[in-house]
Amino acid sequence: MIRDITIGQYYPGKSVLHRLDPRMKLIITFWLIVVIFLCKSFFSLGLIALTAVVAAAISSVPPKMILKSLKPIVIILVFTAVLNILYTEGGDVYFERWGIAITEKGVNTAVFTMIRIVSLVVISSLLTYTTTPTMLTDALERILSPLKIFKIKVHTLAMMMTLALRFIPTLIEEIERIMNAQKARGADLESGGLVQRAKALVPIFIPLMVSSFRRAYELAFAMTCRCYTGGEGRTRMKQMKLGFRDFAALLFCVAVTVGVIVLNHFFEAVI
Repeated sequence: MIRDITIGQYYPGKSVLHRLDPRMKLIITFWLIVVIFLCKSFFSLGLIALTAVVAAAISSVPPKMILKSLKPIVIILVFTAVLNILYTEGGDVYFERWGIAITEKGVNTAVFTMIRIVSLVVISSLLTYTTTPTMLTDALERILSPLKIFKIKVHTLAMMMTLALRFIPTLIEEIERIMNAQKARGADLESGGLVQRAKALVPIFIPLMVSSFRRAYELAFAMTCRCYTGGEGRTRMKQMKLGFRDFAALLFCVAVTVGVIVLNHFFEAVI
């Protein structure tokens, strides 16, 4: 399960999504996330799901890797679906016994929520799959540059966010190594009740915290040795330039947004 978490990983490629300007990818990603929550009917949500499928298809990222990123949220999907089915009332009653009623609206809401979460994860994952951490840092800094008016250190903020994203795969590998080491010492991490499993995680989190602080100190020391002073006077090896494909992608995003609004207007809302 630990290895199935692929947040923050970059998959090298030369697809259209890889060649898009990182700033435009950030804007489009956050735009689509907002549009996902504007969907009110299955038709509008289906348009977003189709957009996510098309984006994944042209990204050259293996489908297996994308499905792998969905595996850790299976529990969340099931839990959310069960809650919606049991506690949402309305429409025809499919099942009613022992005080439990499964209704048409409950099932529709559960399916709708699951599709929304999956689309959200796929679209968000494609951003990190197709953008290197360095380019993501530069894009964040450029987008947040207007905040410099308020004396906010934009470069430091972008660096912190990108480093946090970059070290997620490293921390996942560290957790797996610690778990294997504890199992080799006879630790039982999988049996027992919820409380016993929670107590069994203590010998994992303590070494993980120590290792994380040590890694952070080493990184800070390495940056100091290289005379890192932040964004002041810093030049970039690769200059970002918006091209035709970037504006075409933005136009496509606008078209999807208009399509969602139109479909919400003409079809019945689910939630």
